[in-house]
Amino acid sequence: MPIQLIDFTILMVEDDPNDIMLTQRAFMQASLVNPLRIVRDGEEAINYLGGREPYADRTRYPLPSLVLLDLKLPKKSGLEVLEFLRAQPSLEQTPVIVLTSSQESSDIQRAYALGANSYLLKPVGFDGLLDMVKAIGMYWVILNQGPERAMPGPKTPAAHPEPTSRRAP
Repeated sequence: MPIQLIDFTILMVEDDPNDIMLTQRAFMQASLVNPLRIVRDGEEAINYLGGREPYADRTRYPLPSLVLLDLKLPKKSGLEVLEFLRAQPSLEQTPVIVLTSSQESSDIQRAYALGANSYLLKPVGFDGLLDMVKAIGMYWVILNQGPERAMPGPKTPAAHPEPTSRRAP
């Protein structure tokens, strides 16, 4: 049965078309139907996250609830994207999973120092990727209780709060 968390957009920052295609396929096979937005370089990621053109329309390009971030990107590195993201008050608590092929200790240390929530190595085969996507979905989409995103204007508590997740039909 497909699983979707309401208003839970995932931003994938990846430049390799094969990795993008395989990840999209793994999301479909894992029945994760949350919107998966793709940007292909670090500069495009910063523009998306910052709401800059062509991503200014937050109805079409909502802020992500989770970021899957490669480190080795054109224009700006994944570490530069992570540094930008953590400097934005509206994004500083957004979970970031570094999903990369770099096993360099300096990359791992720097990613965590900049606020990465997880550092995962890209699996070699599709089965490993599918297992990883299922685990990401189970933990980050289903189980994890993230902070509420700040909304403009005064906030009044609801008498009966709505559940935060729904299963798609």
